[in-house]
Amino acid sequence: MLKILGRATSTNVQKVLWFCDAQGIEYDHDNDIGGAFGRNNSAEYLAMNPNGRVPVVIDDGFVMWESCSIIRYLARKSKSDLYPSDFAERQTVERWMDWELSLLAPRHVPVFVGMVRTKPEDRNPDAIANGVTQWNVAMQVLEDQLSETAYVAGASFTLADIPIAPIVHRWYNLDIDRIDAPNIKRWYDSFAGDAGFQKWVNIELA
Repeated sequence: MLKILGRATSTNVQKVLWFCDAQGIEYDHDNDIGGAFGRNNSAEYLAMNPNGRVPVVIDDGFVMWESCSIIRYLARKSKSDLYPSDFAERQTVERWMDWELSLLAPRHVPVFVGMVRTKPEDRNPDAIANGVTQWNVAMQVLEDQLSETAYVAGASFTLADIPIAPIVHRWYNLDIDRIDAPNIKRWYDSFAGDAGFQKWVNIELA
C-alpha cells in the first residue's frame, strides 16, 4: 500500500492526501512527522529525503519527495482524468503547479509563519505587512486568470487546482487585508464542500 509520511498541517502533505482521496487511492498515512512532531531530521528520514521536509511518499519501495512531483506521478500511474493527456493542456496544468511552488507558496510563508507559528512578542510586523502585500500581488495573478477560466488551467478542475487551494484557504483564514477577488471566491466555493478538501485542507491552521 502507498505510504504517505508527513503532518497533515503542511500544505504540501495536504496536496497528496486530497488527491489520493479524490482518486480513491488507498494509502497508509503517518501524520506524526515534521513540525512539532519532529522525526524529519532523523537519519532514517534523511536517508529518504535529504532535505528533511514533508511529505515523503513510498510506492512499493519507490521513495518520492517534492509534493507536486508526487501528485504528477500518482496521476500518471492512476491515469487520472485530472491530468490531461493533451500535450498543451498538460503543460498549462504543470505551469500553474510550478507557479504555486516557485511564487505563490514562498510569498505566503512570511505571513503564515509570522502569524501562526511565531509568538506574538517575537513577530516582525513590518515583515508580515510586506509579506501580505507580496502575497496579494500573487493572488491578483490568480484572480486575473480565474476571470478568464472557470478553473486554474481551464474549464474543468485539474491537478493544477489542488496545490493552489491550500494556500488560498490560508489566505481566507488569516486576519489580513485581501484584494477584492470575486473570481477566486467563486472558484474556491466550487470545491470547498468536497469531502477530501474538508478532511485535509479545511482544518485548523497550525
